[in-house]
Amino acid sequence: MRERKPMTQTIKASEVRQQFSQLLNQVFRRETRVIVEKSGIPVAAIISADDLERLNQLEQQRTERFKALDESWKAFEGIPTEEIEREVAKAVAAARKKRRAEMERPAKAS
Repeated sequence: MRERKPMTQTIKASEVRQQFSQLLNQVFRRETRVIVEKSGIPVAAIISADDLERLNQLEQQRTERFKALDESWKAFEGIPTEEIEREVAKAVAAARKKRRAEMERPAKAS
C-alpha cells in the first residue's frame, strides 16, 4: 500500500504559536505540512524531517546536474552565444529530420 501524502495547511503565525504542539505531532505523523503566513505572506514551513531530507537530496542532485552543465559550457568559452544558438538549432533540425525519416520508413518484413 502506498504511503498517504500529507495535506498542506496554510496557517497564520499567531495560530501556529497557539497550536504548535498539535501541529508538530501532525507533521511527525505525516498527516500535514504547514505553511506559516505572516500578514498574508508565506514566511516559513513546518515539514517532517523525512521531507527535509528528501528536499536536501533533491537540492544536491540539482547542484550536481548543474555542475555538469556548467562544465559542458566550458567547451564553448569564447564563442558568441548567437553562434552557439545557430549551431544548436541546426543540430536539432537535423535530428528531427532524421527521426521523421526513420518513423516514415516502412518496417521491414521478417
